[in-house]
Amino acid sequence: MATPAAGNGEARRLTRQGKERKQQLLDHAAGLFAERGYADTRVADIVRDAGVAKGLFYWYFENKEALFRELVETTRHRMRQMQAEAIDPDAPALVRIRQGVEASLRFMSEWRRLYSMFDLDGVDPELAQSLRSGSDVHTLDTARHIREGIAEGTIRDEDPLLLAYGVIGTVAYFNHLHRMARIDGDLDDVVRFVGSFVVRALASGDGIAADALSTKTLPSAALG
Repeated sequence: MATPAAGNGEARRLTRQGKERKQQLLDHAAGLFAERGYADTRVADIVRDAGVAKGLFYWYFENKEALFRELVETTRHRMRQMQAEAIDPDAPALVRIRQGVEASLRFMSEWRRLYSMFDLDGVDPELAQSLRSGSDVHTLDTARHIREGIAEGTIRDEDPLLLAYGVIGTVAYFNHLHRMARIDGDLDDVVRFVGSFVVRALASGDGIAADALSTKTLPSAALG
């Protein structure tokens, strides 16, 4: 079937209603992927769950794989928006990293069904690459902040990329533990703990860590 989505993708302008319908399909697909897994969810399941005709799906997406890739990209963009709103560009690097960590955890909690889906095994290797590429971008951004902190003398002088992997891994695993209810405490408790943990792991000294932790961050309501 030749479709506008297959022909020129995002080059076609969408009306507000069109954007809402497209997002509706993305949201219903995310729920089904999280519940059933990617492989066991069909296009027919998505349109039935969304209550739309199958033709509408192919107006926006070439196939299920294209929808998945857009879902990953949309999620990545939303997270980066939340991080940008939470991070003070004039703050020291260690403070910026803490702010980014805390914003990431709040975002991942808000979109927990998506992250449950992203944790699933058995995703096609090409689709898994879409997930890895988003993580790679986040890692490189974190490494950049770490290099600036090393230059400032606030972050210990070790391999910035390895330290960045440690930060990303810590955030991802604590998000998983909280989402699976494997640790006690509400989201605010987890956010405070992980922010403090990362700062103390990176800081070049206890006094510097204390200074970074004393800086106020945006309240949770401002990030939701």
